[in-house]
Amino acid sequence: MVDEKSKDLLSVSCVYFKKEGRKNSKRTLEIAAKRAEELGINSVIVASISGETGLIAAELFPSKNLVIVTHSTGFAGPDYQELLPESRKKIEEAGAKILTCQHTFGGVGRAVRKKLGTYELEEIIAYTLRIFGEGTKVAVEIALMAADAGLVSTLEPCISVGGTSRGTDTAILLRPAHAQNFFDLRVMEILAKPRLEG
Repeated sequence: MVDEKSKDLLSVSCVYFKKEGRKNSKRTLEIAAKRAEELGINSVIVASISGETGLIAAELFPSKNLVIVTHSTGFAGPDYQELLPESRKKIEEAGAKILTCQHTFGGVGRAVRKKLGTYELEEIIAYTLRIFGEGTKVAVEIALMAADAGLVSTLEPCISVGGTSRGTDTAILLRPAHAQNFFDLRVMEILAKPRLEG
């Protein structure tokens, strides 16, 4: 007999890591891959700086629309791209797409902060999302970037994977939106994230 109240419930597992950071990368991506298979999710977005995480993702998502999002060129220094050329080659050979563009929550607003010492709206949104952890902010941001680039659809859910500094530690199921429609983005499930303390 089915409990009438339970018909309106969905129980989804979430893994909370005791510490944030790259040591959680493979486990986070495995959790994302498992949930993508369970739900029949076609698109997966993964943040990767050097390409190390992107290479792991390329192995775990061979038949998915995999989008690897890098730091923008110039993020770490003038005209410098952090994605290693050999990693780019291997990721593309595996069939994944690589997106390098301006960060949704950075850009001109960050230039205003650096020059004038005042925060603009997009950086305030970034700080607000960070209350859930850096990886959550990154996962939301790269979903907006991938939607704006036309690499994922805003009409269907995808899994977005971000991290704290290097590597990944956060995976969320969301329905992306274009940056101009930011408030239409919907976080549907949190699959993994660091457990933030005090």
